Amino acid sequence: MAMKKIFISLTATLMIACTNDKEGNNMSLNNTTDVVASILKEGKTFNLADFEWTREPESFAINGDTIEIVTKPKTDLWQRTYYHFRNDNAPAFQISTKEKYFSFVVKTNFKESHHRFDQCGVVMYLDSDNWLKGSIEYENEQFQHLGSVATNNGYSDWATTAIPADVKSMWYRFSRRADDFCIECSTDGEEWSQMRVCHMYEAKDSIRFGIYACSPEESSFKAIFTDMKITECMWKAHDGQQPDEE
Repeated sequence: MAMKKIFISLTATLMIACTNDKEGNNMSLNNTTDVVASILKEGKTFNLADFEWTREPESFAINGDTIEIVTKPKTDLWQRTYYHFRNDNAPAFQISTKEKYFSFVVKTNFKESHHRFDQCGVVMYLDSDNWLKGSIEYENEQFQHLGSVATNNGYSDWATTAIPADVKSMWYRFSRRADDFCIECSTDGEEWSQMRVCHMYEAKDSIRFGIYACSPEESSFKAIFTDMKITECMWKAHDGQQPDEE
């Protein structure tokens, strides 16, 4: 079994460098309280030590508020639709909560992405058949895909728009309103554009959300995540047509 080294300072700074063993065993930190609720209601400090790996990558580093993931070839998330295959091995760094209304923000840097489908972004991974992700997927030297995938009950969709290949940084904002969700993107962390609004059938109570990176084909690159924070829900209630009476 490969040796793993974990360094945890006595302060809130966390520095980690490790590799998985051959069985992919996960060395993670266990949450005992609802940290998201504590941040929103009690002003608890946001801390990456509250996150856990859902499939730990072979190579990563956490230094202060910066996370670096080096992707492994042939890692991906996809279920059935159109391609008729199932991929379920991308690593994700997530936190759990029962909080119904909040937003999660992260800045991604993927200047090293270079091969078709290299990607990194925001994710809510519940299980292999139910998850949501938003990211940029590299395509070629001319363009890449800014998009999102919602997977419900084992079937994925993919909604995208083409953007120039020289875009190498993007902010994402993931918001929850009960069991409905919104993903937005921004080039500066100030002005936001909606990417997707969706309902997740299995997100009725506790969920897990955070970041992910993967390389579905024969590739590897370093994805960098910074400026993560949890805030009150910035996806405000709809101010148009009123809900139907149930």
